[in-house]
Amino acid sequence: MTRDEAKTRIHRVMPPVVSEDWPNVPVDRAEGPWLESGDRRIADMMAGFAVVNAGHNHPGVIAAAREQMDRVVHAPAGVMVAEPQLALAEALARILPGDLDTVWFGNSGAEAIDAALKLARYSTGRFRFVSFYGSFHGRTLGATAVTGSRAGHRRGYGPLLPGVSFVPYPNCFRCPWGRRARDCSLECLDAVSEHFARVVPPEEVAAIIIEPVQGEGGFIPVPTKFLDGLRRMCDEHGILLIFDEIQTGFGRTGRMFAADTLGVKPDLICLAKAMASGFPISALAGPRSIMGGWAVGAHGTTFGGNAISAAAGLATLEVLEAEELPARAAALGARVLEKVGSWPERFARVGDVRGLGLMIGIEYVEPETGAPDGEAARIVLEGALERGFLFVPAGAEGQVVRLTPPLNVPEDLLWEAVDVLEDLTSGI
Repeated sequence: MTRDEAKTRIHRVMPPVVSEDWPNVPVDRAEGPWLESGDRRIADMMAGFAVVNAGHNHPGVIAAAREQMDRVVHAPAGVMVAEPQLALAEALARILPGDLDTVWFGNSGAEAIDAALKLARYSTGRFRFVSFYGSFHGRTLGATAVTGSRAGHRRGYGPLLPGVSFVPYPNCFRCPWGRRARDCSLECLDAVSEHFARVVPPEEVAAIIIEPVQGEGGFIPVPTKFLDGLRRMCDEHGILLIFDEIQTGFGRTGRMFAADTLGVKPDLICLAKAMASGFPISALAGPRSIMGGWAVGAHGTTFGGNAISAAAGLATLEVLEAEELPARAAALGARVLEKVGSWPERFARVGDVRGLGLMIGIEYVEPETGAPDGEAARIVLEGALERGFLFVPAGAEGQVVRLTPPLNVPEDLLWEAVDVLEDLTSGI
């Protein structure tokens, strides 16, 4: 199937929210970092939206899923207890930071976010939430309500979940106060305090939800000193701190979780994407002191923690640890950032390069104004695809090219991908 054939067929049977997305590349087979698309081989430098951290169709993961398929496919959590689901919960409890030792399973990242919002209200007796401009947490109504990356994600769905308000995210490249890291006075943290003083009484706030690295918002890592201050503020006011690690989890930032990378522990953590190498599963984890009060019937799931997905999740954890992929992401990511770090000085249309581990964003700008330049990013993305490399955009204007290859990507392929980006960037 050619790309034109794929576009024709998808337009007939799927709505524009899917059929008019970019780039609609047909995939016949996938293995490691490679996609077979008709008579072409394309290097997947987005790892299926940071899902296949161990590469497509890792043989250890596929073998575990096949073996489980012959045993039990469906076992609704609580009504039945399937060994892979229980074992995965136990494994997560061992490796999650701090006292996050109790796990609820869902099917998608948005489900995990909704579960976290429900639990936060349920356990605190409060109804408000604070989120951040630039955030993306999912497509369900609850997750959409705490999403602040683009108005288009929210348009047409009101009224959304009440009690949600937004504050500025600490974007050091586009600081609302005109600061740079060298002279930062944490005005962004002061803005949260002012929000509590002027707009939202903190004693009514159930939770603050944050991505340790904003994904859809432009691959923007949160400064550790901001996160430290936010942790202290939550403790002071009895507010739960929720980390959305749906994209950062499972080795992407150089440790198993970004909470480990940044050294700050949340009260609740939401996981999905890379958790089972492409099999649908998600999780909400927290301490027993919070999760243990969630009574029977207060929440539930039919397919969450599916036995096949859970088996794939266990195998994924084994691969990440055996192949030391989080450490590899840290080492390779540092080298990539070192190589591309000069681009803002060398190329007028590159405003910033940033990231943690192998979660790296390149922001394109208008040279005269510094405004986001989505068209420049699109030229680079299209050119890379023509040369056999699949990247995807991020940012409010699609101005950020994101680099999230599988964590076991061959080094020569990674450097070839970076060279392709450099060559294309130099020509715009």
